[in-house]
Amino acid sequence: MSDSLTLAARPARRSLISRIPLIGRIAREIDQDVNNFFWLLPVVILGLVLGIKFWGMAALTMLALALVPVVFAFFIAISWP
Repeated sequence: MSDSLTLAARPARRSLISRIPLIGRIAREIDQDVNNFFWLLPVVILGLVLGIKFWGMAALTMLALALVPVVFAFFIAISWP
């Protein structure tokens, strides 16, 4: 009689984005229900408005700095042959 080992099923490997603490949680919730994205939009806009109210132009400058790589990637994506 041979002893057979039963291996526990390994959890599915998560993507790189789902491992990032804040972004990963949002990505996992959007995977479960697409309507969560429409709740995220007003929260982000409200955060931007409150940031502008508290810090003024510095908040807009930080937003613009954060969006530079996004716009750069967008330009590369639309010009890709």
